[in-house]
Amino acid sequence: GRFVIAGTDRSIGIMELAGRIRAGLQLPPELPQSLDIADVYDGPPSAFPNGCHIAEVEVDPDTGWVEVVKYTFVNDFGVVINPLLVDGQAHGGIVQGIGQALRECTVYDESGQLLTGSYMDYAMPRAEDAPVFAHEFHPVPATTNPLGTKGCGEAGCAGALPSVMNALVDALSEFGIRHIDMPATPERVWRAIQAASGND
Repeated sequence: GRFVIAGTDRSIGIMELAGRIRAGLQLPPELPQSLDIADVYDGPPSAFPNGCHIAEVEVDPDTGWVEVVKYTFVNDFGVVINPLLVDGQAHGGIVQGIGQALRECTVYDESGQLLTGSYMDYAMPRAEDAPVFAHEFHPVPATTNPLGTKGCGEAGCAGALPSVMNALVDALSEFGIRHIDMPATPERVWRAIQAASGND
């Protein structure tokens, strides 16, 4: 970009001006002598979605395998224009979140070589990992846009991570386990159960 004096051929590029000021260019006294500017933008409020997500999990203590068997969620996406598309967006985001919470993990060997570099090795969620869904809309129209809509793109994934991990920790509480890192892979869950049972 350039600063141009209207009606003349005089102009200066932004980078050139910044370089001259940095080098000590003397500006007229009525102009600011530095490029430090502070401003506050007070625009209209944004429209944020709200929701509640609940995951039901089953854990096989012999293998550490965790399965999300049912997933219930209620969302306020404002006015829902196309419910089928919004359902698909939410379901896809939830399955993505389940994958992040329970499966997806990059693994390297001792020399730094990536071992999970293909879809044959990287445990990403598949259709068979999708649980039974129960979903309701609770629309509260947004007042910040003419359609009354709110975003739904990240709601599924954002809700899945804490609900799945909290359900898992609740299921593991009978072993005295109060925390487990993501991803809660079968190996990690099995090792946690073994350690809590004194079998490590």
